[in-house]
Amino acid sequence: MNNVTDTMNGIETLNRRVREELKWLEFPARSWVPERKYQSRKVHDVIVIGGGMAGLTASGTLKRYGVLNHVVYDMASKDKEGPWVTYARMDTLRSPKTLTGPCLGIPVLTFRAWYEHRFGVQAWETLGLIPRTMWMEYLVWFRNILELPVENEVFVQKIDTADHGLLRLNILRNGKPEEVLTRKVVLATGRDGLGGAYMPDVIRTLPEQFRAHSADMIDFAALKGKRVVVIGAGASAMDNAATALEQGAARVDVLIRRGDIPRINKFTGIGSQGVVQGFVNLPDEWKWRFLDATLSAQTPPPRPSVLRVSQHPNAFFHLNCQIEEIAMDGDVLELITSRGALTTDFIIAATGFNVDLAKRPELQVFSDRIRFWKDRFVPDPDNRCNGIINSELANSPDLGPAFEFQPKAEVICPDLRNIHCFCFPATLSHGKVSGDIPAISDGADRLVKGIVSHFFTEDCDIHFRNLEQFETPELVGDEWQDTPLS
Repeated sequence: MNNVTDTMNGIETLNRRVREELKWLEFPARSWVPERKYQSRKVHDVIVIGGGMAGLTASGTLKRYGVLNHVVYDMASKDKEGPWVTYARMDTLRSPKTLTGPCLGIPVLTFRAWYEHRFGVQAWETLGLIPRTMWMEYLVWFRNILELPVENEVFVQKIDTADHGLLRLNILRNGKPEEVLTRKVVLATGRDGLGGAYMPDVIRTLPEQFRAHSADMIDFAALKGKRVVVIGAGASAMDNAATALEQGAARVDVLIRRGDIPRINKFTGIGSQGVVQGFVNLPDEWKWRFLDATLSAQTPPPRPSVLRVSQHPNAFFHLNCQIEEIAMDGDVLELITSRGALTTDFIIAATGFNVDLAKRPELQVFSDRIRFWKDRFVPDPDNRCNGIINSELANSPDLGPAFEFQPKAEVICPDLRNIHCFCFPATLSHGKVSGDIPAISDGADRLVKGIVSHFFTEDCDIHFRNLEQFETPELVGDEWQDTPLS
């Protein structure tokens, strides 16, 4: 039997097993949320914005808890959701292959189950790290086997209030405007979920043909034979530098402002179920201390990513090197750095993301009402690494127990509790459960349990009427006969 047939048989065997086990678990759970209409229009219970890993996990968990009247919108075309086959450029994931990821706590939905049924147990034993594009294949299978309600090429333009505590979304579906109503919105919008790519002004002010952010769709083939400067020391810096070299760049200089490339991944050091379940309950001071220490140390790039760059003789690392000025001489960029002058043809800024609601037009109605940590918490001097207040933490949203936004002091905006921030900026409030593979199922479970609780309490009068009106007998009266005592 050939390998293609083996693969098809293996996946079909897994699919049958998944369907059987989901049936045993009564998945999806029976729908129980009272249906709503507004002026004869359909009202969704939940709209999830983002069909990447976080959005798919949230959707699967909603089905598990019986919130079936929901939809997932993603602006990408089908099977292109998230970063994995767009701007992510690493060869493999850095997460260990054994992590359960978005499986909802169901073993047959793990990457391992999918991989072993596709390639065999022996292949699993010899697998090192998970290839990036293979992870996307797994997520596509996950979406399909759970029959998740993802609608592609839908762009959310605006989230606004509507009557009766509803939210109104203005969307473009395949370029055509629509208006939809929902009770809840979940922002599963990834690393840049409350802002966008950050680029220092000295680079951002250059003409676009001379610079890019590492999250942009870069034409690396056009960089063949050119000199490229990459700014940063993280994983994306190394992945973009390596891609440029592999596509034939004449020279790549990696500029790192620190005196050394970070060596230790502090997030790995605190990775445990204790952190996953307990971080959210820490006092504010301890939440800040943990994340300030972690972020100040900076996450190192994976060793294979650095070696992928350094194996090229035309790759150069420059430590303690920060750009101070950039001048243009025709099509050449003249860089003045803290270590001297450097000429190049193109700059890639692997400088991360920042929270900036001005970059999120869909949230403009609420942008001046959302509470951030800086609005109510100032860390004691003893809790500040290097004596400064970490701006990334200060600009984190101050979220409630179900990832819901909260209003600033003296601001009345009850609708904020219906918008849930299930993306990376939630980390300071909830821990690392909404943006990365290891604990994404735990985060989705916390999110959806909060939504379910809110729905039930908000509709408690309806559920009580249903209780009063429930008259399906279990006994009909002929099961016994009253007997005299004597």
